[in-house]
Amino acid sequence: MVRPKKHLGQHFLIDKNIARKITLCLNEDNPVICELGPGTGVLTEFLLERSNLTSLKLVEIDSESVEYLQTNFSDSRLNIFERDFLKMNLTEISVQPFALIGNFPYNISSQIFFKVLENRNLVPEVVGMIQKEVAERIAAGPGSKTYGILSVLLQAWYTIEYCFTVPEHVFNPPPKVKSAVIKLQRNNVEQLDCNEQLFFKVVKTAFGQRRKTLRNALKPLTAGIILQHALFDKRAEQLSVADFVQLTQYIESQEA
Repeated sequence: MVRPKKHLGQHFLIDKNIARKITLCLNEDNPVICELGPGTGVLTEFLLERSNLTSLKLVEIDSESVEYLQTNFSDSRLNIFERDFLKMNLTEISVQPFALIGNFPYNISSQIFFKVLENRNLVPEVVGMIQKEVAERIAAGPGSKTYGILSVLLQAWYTIEYCFTVPEHVFNPPPKVKSAVIKLQRNNVEQLDCNEQLFFKVVKTAFGQRRKTLRNALKPLTAGIILQHALFDKRAEQLSVADFVQLTQYIESQEA
């Protein structure tokens, strides 16, 4: 069967050494794995070699790719969903925790990570190949110009590891941007020590005007509040996750 065409910003990985290296980033003790956007199955074949694997779920929106996968892969542990991952209830994939892996479509990679964040207790581990710039942003720490909303929110519940950079020539067609593999591992934080809904609002509002001090950037959330905390004199990129939690606690206490 003819290989499927590129779709939804997807660039197919054709280097099997890189494919194996990506799958090896996943912990060995994951019995249930979901591969997002498997395309031609270059990661799939290595995932099926894993001795601890009991179930591999493939989520693929492209019908040509689904037909290719059904024709070329036959394994009792394999389930293929012809679905849009962003629109799925992830319990449809598995009611037990599962690791997520894939060559994520670059134009929706941030949305994928926000979806993971919403389902953080169902997805304890993620290994994704994404645009290098986005990977650096997610892994960045306070004080970095690339540190932003996604950095803070993901780091609140996941340990982030920038695994390795992937050259352009290992894809067909080669992307115009550099790629990287990043790993997210769920940390021990069950619940933040603050109002989590307000925490999300504080982080997003703070970085909405990142050049301003938080005293000015957070005005939409702090009307009528006395801003005595020293953190208000800093900019969003200077605050750690713990600082944002502390700031959220302060705003919540003043609203009470």
